[in-house]
Amino acid sequence: MSRGWSPRGRRRAAGPVALLMLLVAALGGCRDEQHEPVQIRIATGSPTAVYHAFGQSLATILNRELPGVRASVVVTAASAQNVRLVGSGQAELGFTQADVLPATPPEHPGVLAVARVYDDLLHLVTVAGGPVRTLADLRGRRVSVGAEGSGTEVTATRLLTVARLDGDRVVQEHLGLDDSVAALRAGRIDAFFFSGGLPVRGVDELVAATAIRIVDLGEWTEPLRRRYGEVYVTRDVPRSVYGLEPVSTVANPNYLIVRADLPEPLVREVTRLLMDRRAELAAAHPAAGRMSPRSAIVTTPLPLHPGAADWYRSTKP
Repeated sequence: MSRGWSPRGRRRAAGPVALLMLLVAALGGCRDEQHEPVQIRIATGSPTAVYHAFGQSLATILNRELPGVRASVVVTAASAQNVRLVGSGQAELGFTQADVLPATPPEHPGVLAVARVYDDLLHLVTVAGGPVRTLADLRGRRVSVGAEGSGTEVTATRLLTVARLDGDRVVQEHLGLDDSVAALRAGRIDAFFFSGGLPVRGVDELVAATAIRIVDLGEWTEPLRRRYGEVYVTRDVPRSVYGLEPVSTVANPNYLIVRADLPEPLVREVTRLLMDRRAELAAAHPAAGRMSPRSAIVTTPLPLHPGAADWYRSTKP
């Protein structure tokens, strides 16, 4: 890869087709392989969660509008695994919760940010009429804390720690969203955590089939902030989302991340399409419609990729 190829004046003058032809040459070299498409693998999450819906829509847009690019989605355990995949070069883009990222990024990070896209809300889901009405009621019960390598696992584990429900005080299962839903319906677990943008399709489908309750977790935001940093905020889950009693819960930002070594012009085009096609992305999932250039640039503790930063500067009103 020719990392130094990014003349600013040239890329501003080039139209999208010419730009992508040059990108293909830069990424593939000057022999026959220059005609191979630029691969953009998007690390997402569970097929019934927001990352996957968002990622599929973004891949469709990139394939349609960027000549010479072949975008595809990768089903993963979500945030923590996505950061590893992007950082190791096994994916070019990915989604992650902010609390998965190190508080102080390394001097030369392998992962940078494209945008803050929306907030993830932590769901604690149990059966209606069951014994779990508060977080404390999880003591001694079987609870899924999310798949290994997921952002849910990070947030739920931290929450149990500040609530003094860590260790063997809760029987923890490490299940993804789909397996958690199946286990709750079958009575194999008493509750499950899942962190996602509203509405989470897997939870919405569960509501249609089973009487459930979402437990209020709003009181735990401040304990989490005191122990783990100010990334956490309180957000509401209104009745209009799932048709259930409204609750407050813990939330934290979601970022679209990118390999740090991708060329600036390519990342600039990805950023442009992410912002310009918000209505189309929102049709795939409402959470995507909450993006804006003003909020997208707030990606602490992760710096913006220079290509993304350049697009935001160029469009600043």
